[in-house]
Amino acid sequence: MKTKAISSFFVLFAIAAGIVAMTPGAFADHSQVTIEAAAGSGAPGCEETAEGCYIPSTATVDVGGEVIFSNTDSAAHTFTSGDPTVPESVQVLFDSGLVMAGSTYSWSPTETGDVPYFCMVHPWMQGLIVVQEAGAAEEDDHGDDHGDEMMMPTGAASATGMLSDGTKVSVWTTAPTKGEMLEISVQFEGAEHVNHDMKVTQNGNTVLDDKGAHHHDGKGVHMTKALGSSDPVNITITFQGYGVDDPKTGPIGEEVVFSNVVPEFGTIAMMILAVAIISIVAVTAKSRVVPRF
Repeated sequence: MKTKAISSFFVLFAIAAGIVAMTPGAFADHSQVTIEAAAGSGAPGCEETAEGCYIPSTATVDVGGEVIFSNTDSAAHTFTSGDPTVPESVQVLFDSGLVMAGSTYSWSPTETGDVPYFCMVHPWMQGLIVVQEAGAAEEDDHGDDHGDEMMMPTGAASATGMLSDGTKVSVWTTAPTKGEMLEISVQFEGAEHVNHDMKVTQNGNTVLDDKGAHHHDGKGVHMTKALGSSDPVNITITFQGYGVDDPKTGPIGEEVVFSNVVPEFGTIAMMILAVAIISIVAVTAKSRVVPRF
């Protein structure tokens, strides 16, 4: 009976792990997210880096979830909702006041939408919080009037940013795998004839430096060279204007940075499933008992 109980436990564990493994990354849990102030962000320059002044620079959270702002920098910062270039938007949703080094502040969103935020002491520090319905698919609502929605690659990660003119920029990637190329899909929602550069780095190494890309319907696919590891990647999109002919329009030169892009489910869950299956085989072979339910 004891052996049967152990075997049954491993079967249940395998089933649970299998469910997790088969759950698409698009339905990831975003009930809580932690945002950190980048080290040294009290001085200008962090806005020029791939990581940005907040890590992550774009974060996703569910309605009713919790956003934890953690000041891991040595300087004091504020976490204030709004765009510093639009005074009427400041402090509409939250304002932490001065958060000292080593302290935290939390905020719980009550409705969906994109929430820009910044530091009132160091206004070059800017980030974006994407608030979605709990359990919502991350690729939801990224279509336009040019046909079917862009399909998310299997096992994909996704992230969303925004240009200063309000255009939402979304990326989807396949899972980073050592020795394989990474497929990156990009969409500028509702835009046509988009021109941009895209640079992708992994562990400080450039794996894609695509300049002068043009997408007539605002959607495109890019491929990196073979990756050196399965670690997350950083993606920097530099907007180069709308239009086919010069002069082009829009916030030319603006960057949208996606840091540490990696699926939230997949490899780990598959490893758990593999270990569970091996355990079942080992216990069953030793006991010559097939678990019954």
